[in-house]
Amino acid sequence: MRKAYLVSAIAAVLLSGGAMAKDVNLAKFHSDMGDCQSCHVEGKLKDIKKTITDSQTHENAQCRDCHGGYSELANDKLHFDPHTSHLGEINCTSCHTAHAKPELTCNNCHNFEMEMPFANSKAKKKWDGDWNQEQIRKAIERGPVETVDVIVVGGGSAGFNAAISAKEAGANVVLFEKAPYTGGNSMLAAGGINAVGTPQQKKKGIEDKVEWYAEDAMKGGRYQNDPKLVQILAEESAEAVAWLESLGANMDDLKRSGGARVERTHRPSGGASVGPHIIDTLRKAADKRDIPVRVNSRVEKIVLNDDKSIAGVVVHGRHSGYNMVAADSVVLATGGYGMNKQMVAYYRPTMKDMTSSNNVTATGDGVLLAKEIGASMTDIDWVQAHPTIGKDSRILISETVRGVGAIMVNTDGQRFISELTTRDRASDAILKQKDQYAWLVFDEQLVKKKKMVRGYEHLGMLSKANTIEELAKITNMKDLPKTAAAYNKYQAAGKDEAFGREDMPLNLSKPPYYAVKVAPGIHHTMGGVAVDTDANVLNLQSWKMDGLYAAGEVTGGLHGYNRLGGNAIADTVVFGRKAGENAAKFALEKK
Repeated sequence: MRKAYLVSAIAAVLLSGGAMAKDVNLAKFHSDMGDCQSCHVEGKLKDIKKTITDSQTHENAQCRDCHGGYSELANDKLHFDPHTSHLGEINCTSCHTAHAKPELTCNNCHNFEMEMPFANSKAKKKWDGDWNQEQIRKAIERGPVETVDVIVVGGGSAGFNAAISAKEAGANVVLFEKAPYTGGNSMLAAGGINAVGTPQQKKKGIEDKVEWYAEDAMKGGRYQNDPKLVQILAEESAEAVAWLESLGANMDDLKRSGGARVERTHRPSGGASVGPHIIDTLRKAADKRDIPVRVNSRVEKIVLNDDKSIAGVVVHGRHSGYNMVAADSVVLATGGYGMNKQMVAYYRPTMKDMTSSNNVTATGDGVLLAKEIGASMTDIDWVQAHPTIGKDSRILISETVRGVGAIMVNTDGQRFISELTTRDRASDAILKQKDQYAWLVFDEQLVKKKKMVRGYEHLGMLSKANTIEELAKITNMKDLPKTAAAYNKYQAAGKDEAFGREDMPLNLSKPPYYAVKVAPGIHHTMGGVAVDTDANVLNLQSWKMDGLYAAGEVTGGLHGYNRLGGNAIADTVVFGRKAGENAAKFALEKK
C-alpha cells in the first residue's frame, strides 16, 4: 500500500512541475509518508546511518523497486529525457540527492533546462571537496579495515579491464571510483578502437600491418612516443578487440580515423558511440564476475611500507569517511587532468582558457597520487586539443564524422586542410582561420551511416537546410556552394586535388544538408605517469616501483606529442589488461 501511495505521490509532484515547499527534500517527503525505511535498511535512525554504503546500493535498489528501472521511467514526451541518456542505468542517487538539492548529472556537460523534484531543497557541501591530510593520517594509524590482493583506482575502460583481468588471473580485487557512477572519459568516447589484423579487416579485404599501425602512431606523435609501448599497442590490438567481443561487445563496423593509412577503427555496427557500448559491456562483465565496484569512493593516498613496497590505499568514502584498505598491488586508471584548470595552467598555460570535452572526473588524481610517492612523469606538459568540439559547448563532435565523409570549412565556406589530417594539425589550422572556428558540413547519407549525429541534432547543435545554397545562406558561408561542387567533383574522380584527402567515402548530394560549428578544445593529456612495457610505474631513477601499475590516460609515453583517434580505447584495453594481469601475478607471488 505504501509503495503504491509513494509512486502516485511522487508522480503528482513530477506532473506539477516539481513545485515543492522550500524546506521539503526527498528524504523528508518519503519519511512523511512512512518512515526512513522507505529508502534505508530497517532500524533506529542512529543505526540506519551505519548501514548506508558509499555506493548506496540498498537505497538505489529501493528506488528501482518502487519506481521501476530506467526503461519504465522513460518519457518520450520530454525533449530531453535523463532516463534515456548515453550514461546508461547509472545510480538513481547520482541525480536524486535525498537530503539536499538534487543535481542533474547531465548538466556536468550540457545546459538542459529541467525542473527537478525538490529543486528548492538546500544545497549541501560536497563530500569530496578537499583531501583532508589529517584524516588520511588517522586512517593509516588505525590500520586497514579490509585486505585484498589488487586495488584498481578508476572506473573507466582501463580500470574495468584491469579489474576483470586481475580477477581472471585469480586475484581478489576491488575497484574504487570517486564519481557516483562509472565510465570516466571512456564513457564519452565516440570514435572506436584501432586494431590491425582483425577478422573485420580481413572480411573487407583491407591490407594492414603491425608495422603500419606503429608507424602511423609514431608519425602522429611526432616521433616522441616510446617505440616499445607503441609496438605492444600495435601487436596486441587485434587481441584487444577479440577480448571485448568475448565480453559481449559488438565491434563489427570499420572506419578510417585521422592519421591512419587504412580503415582500422573498430566500432559497434549501426553507428552507435563506442564509449557507452564498451562501458556497458565492461560493467556487466565485472558484475558477472562478482568484482566489487565501489562508487563515491575517492582514493586519496597510496600507502607504502617502510621498504617502499605497496601497503594499500586510503579511500575517502561518501558515507564511510576515511579508511585504509590493504593490498599488495595497486593499479592507477584515473584518467588525465583535462578538467583540472590549475594543472592545465601549470603544465600547458597556452591552453588554460580552452574549453574541455572531458568528463568532470578528469582532474589528475592519479598523477598527484603517483608523484607524492616518487613516481616519474613522462611528457606531462603535452595536452591535445581536439579540433571539433561544438563551439561554445563541451560536446565533442566525433572524429568519425569527418572520417565517414564530412568536409570541414571556414566561416566563408572554404576548405582549408585535409579532413583526415592529425588532430594537432587540424586544431592549428582552425585557429589560423579569421574567426578561429570552423564548420563541419555533411548530408543525409552520413546521418544514415552515423546515427549518433542525430544526437547532435537533438541537442540543437545542427543547422539544417534542403539545399546547399539554403545552408550557405543560413550559416553565412558564401562560398559553400562552390566548395561543395568542387568536392563532389573530386570525390567522383577519386582524387582530392585541393588538399589530398585520401579517403572520400561520401559526396554532398542527398538532402537535407547539415552544418555544425566547431572549435578546438582540450581533449586528451598525452603525458602522465611513466610506465614500462609491463605497465609498471617507474620512479625518478626509472626503476620499477614493485606492486604499482598504471594504464590509460593517467600514463605518458605511448602517444608522444599527439594522439591518433582510436588509439585511446586501444590503450585502455591493451595496457589495462596488462596492468591487471601483472598486478595479480605480483600480489599472488607474494603470498
